[in-house]
Amino acid sequence: MKRLLPDWLKHYRADKLSGDLTAGLIVTVMLIPQSLAYAMLAGLPPEIGLYASVLPLIAYALFGSSMTLAVGPVAVASLMTASALAPLAEQGSAQYIALAAQLSLLSGVMLLAFGMLRLGFLAYFLSHPVISGFISGSAILITVSQIKHLFGISSASPDVVGTLRDLITGLPQANPATTVIGLGTLVFLVMARKWLALWLQKLGLSASLAGLLGRLAPMAAVIASIAIVSGFNLAQDAGVRIVGNVPRGLPALQLIMPTSEGMAALWLPALLISLVGFVESVSVAQSLALKRQQKIVPDRELLGLGAANVASALSGGYPVTGGFARSVVNFAAGANTPLAGVVSALLMAVVIAAFTDLFYNLPQAVLSATIIVAVTSLIDVSTLKETWHYDRADAFSLLATLLGVVLLGVEAGVILGVALSLAALVWRSSHPHIAVVGRVPGTEHFRNIERHKVDTLPNLLALRVDESLFFANAALVQSKIETLVARDPNIRFVLLLCPAVNQIDSTALEALTQLQSSLQAKDIKFMLAEVKGPVMDRLQGTTLGQRLEGLIFLSAHDAFCYVGRQSPA
Repeated sequence: MKRLLPDWLKHYRADKLSGDLTAGLIVTVMLIPQSLAYAMLAGLPPEIGLYASVLPLIAYALFGSSMTLAVGPVAVASLMTASALAPLAEQGSAQYIALAAQLSLLSGVMLLAFGMLRLGFLAYFLSHPVISGFISGSAILITVSQIKHLFGISSASPDVVGTLRDLITGLPQANPATTVIGLGTLVFLVMARKWLALWLQKLGLSASLAGLLGRLAPMAAVIASIAIVSGFNLAQDAGVRIVGNVPRGLPALQLIMPTSEGMAALWLPALLISLVGFVESVSVAQSLALKRQQKIVPDRELLGLGAANVASALSGGYPVTGGFARSVVNFAAGANTPLAGVVSALLMAVVIAAFTDLFYNLPQAVLSATIIVAVTSLIDVSTLKETWHYDRADAFSLLATLLGVVLLGVEAGVILGVALSLAALVWRSSHPHIAVVGRVPGTEHFRNIERHKVDTLPNLLALRVDESLFFANAALVQSKIETLVARDPNIRFVLLLCPAVNQIDSTALEALTQLQSSLQAKDIKFMLAEVKGPVMDRLQGTTLGQRLEGLIFLSAHDAFCYVGRQSPA
């Protein structure tokens, strides 16, 4: 039995308990309004968000590797769930709820399979600009979709442009009480995010405690708004839309297996939710782990998130992943181990079992304000500025992903961003940097003749290619060398330096063989230098390798000296 326990639990010490209990309580207070709000964002009844905040936390604690990652409903996964299920069923219907659980199940199974196959390196397949563009685009999409609830305006438009049009035309019919509550909550949360911690410090609280209390402002808004709506009977007398009845009691445990039609419709959204959620979770977990010199194991993270999503499906929830804001609060509150997440799960279970009646008069506008304040901080302008100045290709990938998510939808935006990133990668690889080099005087170092003062030999063309040679760039490299040779009739030696060449595929091998034959016909010797061991192993036994016997040098300096000896005095 002990072998089945996670390492953190095997070696648990009593001195860690107080931090875990405190963090578990504080995260629960933060998780309650978030789980209700994100369920609404996903198009699900509010209790589904609560259900997704119990078993997934325990499952992750058993299998995950992060000591402080807080798993549960998050904004981006909620948006992706709504985007995937909207064409398949009516929001809030029994079929929609069942599909959400099936989506979580498929996502969990995929993550578990990736973990068992040790595919943690998949975390690096989505570039940072694509992730940044996706999250920023999602944040804009979420913000636009929630503004209507701040004013009590109805809009059934599925796209951003239509939603904005409905908002503009519907503003004259906005509900006054809802508008006051919604905008008032929005202003309060924005002010609390910026200044509440500072005000609390001026009152004498420590910086860490003031920061934690500042992050709990959404719960204060929930309590205050419920009291106001209940006290003035605003739901009946003023038409304020409220959450309504939230069923009391823990969910029944069952797995709803998807049909073949459901599999066909859900596999791609499940895959995208899995990849995006995994990348987001690993980045959060790693950033927090570094602060304590801890280690994150990506393959374990796949297993932990996979188990969490299967557990969510089992308990009637929807896809979950690690949340940035909750994880930061969990860390700052003193969480030492995943027991903090188990404590949160147990407290959430108590809330579901006995206290859901308290949420009946919670205004939807307050949940929307909570979502808007949470997601607007995810709009990453700084990364766009940095990539625009450093690498325009990455900047275009970021912008394309952002605009794709906003205008075309979540799945299309991700696919577009990934496609552009791969296209940029292929383009860079197919246009490698090729430098004509010479020897730095008095050294054995070779540098670009356009950047440094170097010595050259009149009958030697020495080039360095800064990329592996493969089918996409082989012809370009061959053409570049032949063009430079044609310009100078004095060249009798061509030296190709390969310090950055990690592979030569069959197409590139054929191109180099043709190049050697062409140069030999002109009485020009073709030579290689600084060839890596694995590449050299593959060249041996080839026609090119046999022809270049004695003409492959350990260093550029050796080749330079060889040419000097071969040249007439």
